[in-house]
Amino acid sequence: MKRQYVILGLLLGCLQFAQAQFTLDGEFRPRTEYRNGFGNLIADDADAGFGISTRVRLNAGYKTEAYKVFVSLQDVMVWGENRQILPYDQNNSFAVFQAWAEINLGEGWSTKLGRQVLSYDDQRILGGLDWAQQGRNHDAALIKYKKDKFILDVALAFNQDYSHPTGFVSTGTGYNTTGFFSYKTMQYAYLKQAWDNFSGSLLLMNNGFQEFDTNNDPDGVSNLQTLGTHLNYKAGSFGLAANAFIQTGKRQGEVDVKGAYLLGLDLSYKASDKVGLGAGLEIISGNDADPGETGAFFPLYGTNHKFNGFMDYFYVGNHANSIGLFDVHVSANFKLNDTSSLMVKALNFSGEQELASGEKSLGTEIDLVYKKKFKGFALVAGYSHMFAADGMYELKGITEDAAASTQNWAWAMLVLKPKFLNTAK
Repeated sequence: MKRQYVILGLLLGCLQFAQAQFTLDGEFRPRTEYRNGFGNLIADDADAGFGISTRVRLNAGYKTEAYKVFVSLQDVMVWGENRQILPYDQNNSFAVFQAWAEINLGEGWSTKLGRQVLSYDDQRILGGLDWAQQGRNHDAALIKYKKDKFILDVALAFNQDYSHPTGFVSTGTGYNTTGFFSYKTMQYAYLKQAWDNFSGSLLLMNNGFQEFDTNNDPDGVSNLQTLGTHLNYKAGSFGLAANAFIQTGKRQGEVDVKGAYLLGLDLSYKASDKVGLGAGLEIISGNDADPGETGAFFPLYGTNHKFNGFMDYFYVGNHANSIGLFDVHVSANFKLNDTSSLMVKALNFSGEQELASGEKSLGTEIDLVYKKKFKGFALVAGYSHMFAADGMYELKGITEDAAASTQNWAWAMLVLKPKFLNTAK
């Protein structure tokens, strides 16, 4: 009799598995970089940086009609960072990158809970930051609604330290992770409506940043509001995308934010099956306010590497309360054959506000990216060159005589994404 129950249990388990979908896939992404002015102007007497890092991910997903579960494990390794026969990971980079469950509530409604990537539109304010080997994630709870071409997401996040003897800090305000606009609380509503050739979205977001008293004890929260829209139009070979955002409230340190804004416009044109052209501009307000106030906008949790030059001189862990930016750019994308392409982009930078000297011009950057697809993997390589103007030397705090005459960056990356198992197939 026991054997019959076991067989029946196995059959029921197989039936449930047959009605669900299980996926197991991964990613292996080694990247070699030569850095001779990446992120900042390098001094003439400094050595260029060279190194190899590898991102490894293992992703498991399980999907039924009632719910989805997804777990992504990740490690980022720099070659040679661990000494030989070390029994542990010296850089402590192994992490759970994503771990979430999405429950179907019916009639277009669902809820998604856990560690997840938040990415919308062109990723200007919220994005996955996939270029960075570590990526970007959030611990959040979402209520989601989708019907036809309309989307509504409402998100809540509350971050806390688990370092108090009672398990959580008793006051509920203990949170000692600061920097890079790490938030204590977050709430946002995202709405998007799409039509045949046009789509528009609206983002309303509030971020609460932990404040501290003179003893470095938690002391309230400063709230920053970001409001704006992303518009996208496409007709035939022509495309247009626009961003318009404002910020108000308080930054961490109880700094009043007044009149901060971001405006962007990008045009695209497909000249032929093998040539795509682009042009655009972006204006990001800088700090022209009195002490204790700022008029500088910061794009917070977007994939900032996509914007304002691949050499990351602006808004990638830097330029947070500075002179802002006026970025004018043109680009061309060439399809060389069925498996390869080349992108060329030129960007000219100026400050939205003047530097102390009255200078605004910052320089020009040239970016090249080559992509080649092979059977089962891809090769991506790039080269960038910064032609710094007088204002860039002043902004970065180095004289032209002390800086290296060549400011450049080169990289090459393999991308392998093996599909180990998919029960739907």
